[in-house]
Amino acid sequence: MTVTRTAPYGTWRSPISSDLIVSEAVSLTAIVLDGDDTYWIESRPSEGGRSVLVRRHANGEVSDVTPPGYNVRTRVHEYGGGAYTVSRGIVYFSNFDDNRLYRQAPGSEPEPITAESAYRYADLVVDEARQRVLCVREDHSHPDSEADNTIVAVNLDGSERVLISGNNFYSNPRLSPDGATLAYLTWNHPNMPWDGTELWTASVAGDGSPANARRVAGGTGESIFQPEWSPVGHLVFASDRTGWWNLYRLTDGEIEALHPMDAEFGAPQWVFGMTTYAFADRNTVVGSLSRHGTNSLYTLNLDSGSFRMIDVPYTSIGGVVAQPGRAVVLAGSPTEPLSIVQIDLPSQSVQVLRRSTGLSVPTEYLSPPQAIEFPTENGLTAHALYYPPHNPDYRAPAGELPPLIVSVHGGPTGSASSTLNLSTQFWTSRGFGVIDVNYGGSTGYGREYRDRLKGQWGVVDVDDAVNAARYLVERGVADPDRLIIHGGSAGGYTTLAALAFRDAFAAGTSYFGIADLDPFVDDTHKFESRYTDGLVGPYPEAKELYRERSPINYIDQVTSPVLLFQGLDDKVVPPNQAEIMAHGLRARGTPFAYIAYEGEGHGFRRAENIKRTLDGELSFYAQVFNLPLQEEIEAIELENAPTPAG
Repeated sequence: MTVTRTAPYGTWRSPISSDLIVSEAVSLTAIVLDGDDTYWIESRPSEGGRSVLVRRHANGEVSDVTPPGYNVRTRVHEYGGGAYTVSRGIVYFSNFDDNRLYRQAPGSEPEPITAESAYRYADLVVDEARQRVLCVREDHSHPDSEADNTIVAVNLDGSERVLISGNNFYSNPRLSPDGATLAYLTWNHPNMPWDGTELWTASVAGDGSPANARRVAGGTGESIFQPEWSPVGHLVFASDRTGWWNLYRLTDGEIEALHPMDAEFGAPQWVFGMTTYAFADRNTVVGSLSRHGTNSLYTLNLDSGSFRMIDVPYTSIGGVVAQPGRAVVLAGSPTEPLSIVQIDLPSQSVQVLRRSTGLSVPTEYLSPPQAIEFPTENGLTAHALYYPPHNPDYRAPAGELPPLIVSVHGGPTGSASSTLNLSTQFWTSRGFGVIDVNYGGSTGYGREYRDRLKGQWGVVDVDDAVNAARYLVERGVADPDRLIIHGGSAGGYTTLAALAFRDAFAAGTSYFGIADLDPFVDDTHKFESRYTDGLVGPYPEAKELYRERSPINYIDQVTSPVLLFQGLDDKVVPPNQAEIMAHGLRARGTPFAYIAYEGEGHGFRRAENIKRTLDGELSFYAQVFNLPLQEEIEAIELENAPTPAG
């Protein structure tokens, strides 16, 4: 019989340790089908974050494809994606360490196709008829100027030919089934792909060059996502022209809405190779849609218009690929970690091919999320997922309220996922409440909700984070004196802004967050270098507004302790952003700690650093709130720490 102990919230001992979280964890992405074989990428913290291409054979055998020494990853747009493709058993991939393209035949070592250069490659597509690879190329050969993005053809002898150029960005080069037409997406500053993109097509001449290029959809106020050719040569794509990413079909120059719904059939294109739908056969689409923050799987018959939902036990579904009889997706739920899942379409039976963690945590230690809506500024409503503190081995002293962590996702055009996340359960099983906020600007609720952040970054997101905490305090489930905010990237900026501009949080943790918007405009990478035009205002015209929204300029107003984490190889949010914040806090006398990792970029991949980060954040809160922890962890040292009383 289990004995329930009494201990303060935030101090409970949990089986969900940092060692457990990193011991067998991998990140799963980029599913590709080739014949009866299934491929995906595993990013392995235990191997220093190396991205390994894995193959599941038709007989169920699973094996690594890329040998040690190769890292299947690309840095185009810094966020990468689309780093490999497979055609007739031959793998083509970008290697992260040297940025070269490689070709690997079954059972053979990878052979380089491209020479060593300042080029990076992504979004690979094989043109079998012409023995070449089509892809997006990013040219970094001129370090003093902005990187040049083009669509190129890379021949197997290594020679390259620019096919499409002239705009700031390109993605999704896709050949029609007969090889006669090329479709692609393009956009220009200051748009991001979820703001405004254009869908173009071009005929492919006998020598492989494009001709007669024309825009067929999209514009500065319309986002196009994932153009795909159907097996019979119709071009299908998602567009948010109605305020929701819905599917459309281009046939003989006419655009037809396929199944209008107030739901998202697309997603913000942060990385290459994203897929929310695929063709299971010549006239059947299988895909994932999002409503009210939850994903569902569907099939759509393009001939009859028949639309039906597939009953699967998952609330988060993406990375959809398909072929006759089966679909394979990335899926998770509140009790299942993100996994590679295969669905038999005739029977709708589900088979898990690979879980992101091989460890099974007893469900009694898990805190399931509660989807909530809460009032925010201007009479509006915002959304969040709330995870109450929960551990069957403990109860809190009578009358005590738990500390609450307000978690702010990145992007800011991202969204909170209900998929089982052991890092969230790390906190709830120790007696912290967690609320994962889908603040105004988040994806999954239509374009109008996404556009709430236009010109209001550092205002709407901060208000929604504060109001989420206030909502739980008013419900009597959170301690108003122990409110915490943490977030990464754009969420790190919101964290620092909330600490500087609001008096709501007793502590905050920023993962590679932005402290000063002004230099960030020039320091960050090309993909996001004009992102703040829409989020704050055109630069330099709105320079004063950038100053007003920068937490570093109001460092005297940051009185709560702050923890800063930063990767020193981060090209998205450079380390100087964390360093200037640390310098300001040091001079101000505010308690803080700054932990930086060599060899880490925008997000931490190495097991030892992930462990250090989780334990360090727990140590930070234990010191700030004087929590007598029930377990031994590596402590962090706070600068400007207050002298203990007595």
